[in-house]
Amino acid sequence: MGALLVVPVSGRTAALLVAVAALICATQASAAQPNVLLLVAEDLSPRLGAYGDEVAVTPNIDSLAARGTLFTNVFTTAGVCAPSRAALISGQHQISFGGQHMRSSTGPLGPYLAQPPAELRAFPELLREAGYFTFTDTKLDYQFSGIRAGSGPFTLWDREDATDFAWRERAKGQPFFGLINFMETHESGVMRPDGEPHSEGHRQTQQFRNALGMVAPETTDPTDVRLPPYYPDLPAVRRDLARHYDNIRAMDARAGRILAALAEDGLERETIIIWTSDHGDGLPRAKRELYDSGIHVPMIVLQPAQTLPDINQQLVSFVDLAPSILELAGIEPPSYLHGRSIFSGPARAYVYAARDRIDEIPDRQRAVRSARFKYIRSWHPELPGGHALAYRDNLDMVRAWRAAYEDGTLEAVQRRWFEPAGREQLYDVVLDPFETNNLADADSHGKVRATMAAALDAFLDDVGDTSAVEEAEMRNRFLQDGALPVTPPVQFSEENGTLRIESPIGASIGYRYPGETHWRLYTGPVNNAALEARSVRYGWQSSEIRSHVP
Repeated sequence: MGALLVVPVSGRTAALLVAVAALICATQASAAQPNVLLLVAEDLSPRLGAYGDEVAVTPNIDSLAARGTLFTNVFTTAGVCAPSRAALISGQHQISFGGQHMRSSTGPLGPYLAQPPAELRAFPELLREAGYFTFTDTKLDYQFSGIRAGSGPFTLWDREDATDFAWRERAKGQPFFGLINFMETHESGVMRPDGEPHSEGHRQTQQFRNALGMVAPETTDPTDVRLPPYYPDLPAVRRDLARHYDNIRAMDARAGRILAALAEDGLERETIIIWTSDHGDGLPRAKRELYDSGIHVPMIVLQPAQTLPDINQQLVSFVDLAPSILELAGIEPPSYLHGRSIFSGPARAYVYAARDRIDEIPDRQRAVRSARFKYIRSWHPELPGGHALAYRDNLDMVRAWRAAYEDGTLEAVQRRWFEPAGREQLYDVVLDPFETNNLADADSHGKVRATMAAALDAFLDDVGDTSAVEEAEMRNRFLQDGALPVTPPVQFSEENGTLRIESPIGASIGYRYPGETHWRLYTGPVNNAALEARSVRYGWQSSEIRSHVP
């Protein structure tokens, strides 16, 4: 792994924050609001040239960093996609509303959906309510949705399953918010794309990515990749890691095409661009884990008001993105959000993350990280990180690594992933960035361990932890007679030539006029005309559609 670039925050930070504050004031004072484009790579740690990685070929993302602000300490709330995305889109930690198990819509107990608080609105819906045109592509995966477009609350987006350039579909002069995902770097792309598959799932992955033309050319020399100390130096490990770099290069090229189209449309100076990743590398001992390799992600922000590049070292949690984006759009963030604005909020002392059931394997771990230390607590201390896992075991490097462990040919640091994790782990992430030296039992760090453990306890008391009960019990609480609850239908009332549409439980409402295929978001009384409407409470099925004829 290339060295992480660590540079002191420059004196330009204060000037940049003043510029950001001026932008916020300007958007609040006028009808014009900045566009926001959120680009989210999948399964990617800070493996970019801009972060000091000498193997990565990422000229387009590096160009963003050369003009914008590079954040060095951004952390997701989970090391795997669906729980992490649940926190990103909701602005709340997934453990607080039942979104922590991977994955609710396809779990081994049978499908269910997480249920955020009834008053919660995902931040794209809040942007839409404020007049934004919102769009995303095929991937949702919010835990109160399924994986793909069309499976979640229909009120978040004007367009789902949209193209990379869907801002072109908005009304003239309308601001937009777009969330575009990059599957190029997903773990599935590290799986060998040809040859004898390891399983039926591997065969389907090979077919899927080949059919989409999503197999990157082999350009990275496996001998060039740098291995962290916990990886054995095996040919399969080097080949898979080289393939990961090839996929990163393909992701960067696609990002470049999107940014070029934005510039061609004359929108670059009107658009805030945020580029990040949904969690760490799609590699073993990274994805799904609470080590930094699983939750530390890159993030670059470029905004029109910015004139100088900068580096920002503040601790940032993924739950901070919702209030930060809302603030940039001139919208007061709701009080129920768990994060704070990265531009104007108080500095964080800690970030927090969670690991729960991973596919077919039950687990429960919680982590707290400061600028110096990481503390992890496990409710399954007997479970090793390198346990068998059907999907992950399709990676050649996992199979080769496990075979070497079983043959007894690994060094101690390389064996550790296959050994029980223990009740507590404590790492000095400055002196031990790969988190290989557990200090939890060291007398010299007893005070640090106690401080970090107390911080974790306070956090869990504050936000709540729905894993205090077994997943089966939580699932039963979310279901009604074994099925997803159904949102009650809307009610109509006419008054002074206008039509009011209401949900008896305060759910989100959409409506559309005859001939329209997309749902508008209801925000207040509309003209008393023929239309149809329905509502949805997050985590429930949408209501039946009701028609109104004046």
